Formats: sequence, structure tokens, C-alpha cells
Amino acid sequence: MSHVRYDVDDSICTITMDRPEVRNAVDGPMAAGLHDAFLRFEEDDSLAVAVLTGAGGTFCSGADLSAVDDPDRRPELDPEGLGRGPMGPSRMQLRKPVIAAVAGHAVAGGLELALLADLRVVEEDAVFGVFCRRWGVPLIDGGTVRLPRIVGQGRALDMILTGRPVDAHEALQMGLANRVVPVGESLTVAHALAEQIAAFPAECMRADRASAYRQWDLPLDAALRFEGVQGVPIVLLEGVDGAARFTRGEGRHGDF
Repeated sequence: MSHVRYDVDDSICTITMDRPEVRNAVDGPMAAGLHDAFLRFEEDDSLAVAVLTGAGGTFCSGADLSAVDDPDRRPELDPEGLGRGPMGPSRMQLRKPVIAAVAGHAVAGGLELALLADLRVVEEDAVFGVFCRRWGVPLIDGGTVRLPRIVGQGRALDMILTGRPVDAHEALQMGLANRVVPVGESLTVAHALAEQIAAFPAECMRADRASAYRQWDLPLDAALRFEGVQGVPIVLLEGVDGAARFTRGEGRHGDF
């Protein structure tokens, strides 16, 4: 049993980590289930946005350390850093956006899964942290890569070196959280945000998203060229229709 639920509503899929009895800690079979769920989302052209959440009022407490000595349950550990990440989808580079709906704890590998998302909707009582620091377990699911890119090197190193907890409001201040919502409302708000994003012309949104990620790896001139190569064909594909709708009066005065 993978303990991963996959639900589809129109163009949005919800992927739920469902082991609440261990605060959604991820073992090997669950990691495989998460990887398969994200691959399914990525390959389904009818889906525009995914929402990742956890059951039972918490997001994810990280890897299930009790599975490390169990060959049937231990996560995939490749010393070459290849293959899927131990938490499942953490090394995937998706072409479509993901929103994390975070309640309770998103710590250790759970933090790394939250970092996989483009946006994080966070409940007021949520806690982030590199709690694996105290157990001698390193970040090997993208944490040392994505966290500095999201919050900056100094703030990332503060979290990584100390392993201290970061509450929802500090997470918002540093850019780790994109929205802070009342307890119990993260999934509802994440779905509303997903619906908003899914309503936009898809190719335009995906091209801009791809360019925003790719620029990290390129010098300025190459990044600007990549933006143009990605975007100019979209102007002809979707922009002409958008311009016509604007001319007819749609989308003015802040109406999306």
C-alpha cells in the first residue's frame, strides 16, 4: 500500500500523502507512490495544476526513519545521486505548476517536498524546519538546492545549519510561504489558487514558468535569449487571441 491518494477535479489533481498515524512520514513504497502520482499528473495533458497536501492535519514529517533497516520499506538511496529522490518526486523537473497546501509540520524531507511546489499555501500553525539535522540525516531531496533559490543563501543556511523551526509568519516574511491562511483552510485556498492559474492560457503560463526556472542556470544574455525563444511563438499561438479579447473590452479594470 503506497498511502498516496490521487484525485482529479476538472483540470486540477490533488495528491494526498495519507499516513496520518506517522504524520505522513514517507517510506519506500510511499515514495514510489508519490513519484508515480506526479508522473501521472505530468503526462496527463488534461491536467493543468497539481495540489500536494497531507492527511490528518499535517503535511509531512519527512522520511520514515523506522524503514531504513527494512529492505522492503527503505527508500531508494543512490550514491551517485541518480534516479528518483528518496522522498519520491523530489528530483523531477515538472513542466506544470504545483501548489503545496501545508498544515502542521513540513520538516526534513517534508520541507523538501514542499519546496518542490511552485507555491506554498500555509496554515497559521504550520512549522517548517530541517529537523533531520539532529539525527545526522542530510538533505538529499533538493533541500540544499531549492531552499537557497527560494529564500536566499543567508536565510537558507540559517535553517540548514541550525535545524530550527520556522513558523508560518516568518516563512511568509522570508518568501518560503506565499499565502498564510487560517487553520483548516490551506487545501481550500490552494484549490482556489489552482483554479485561477488553470484558467489562464496554458502555453503562455508554462513558457514564462520555464524561463523563470531556467534563468538560474544561464548567463544574462543566454537567459534573455531563452525567454524570447520560449515566448515569441506563444505570442502567435495565444497572444493574438488575447489581444483580440482585450480589444473587445475583456480583462480590463482588474477583471481576470
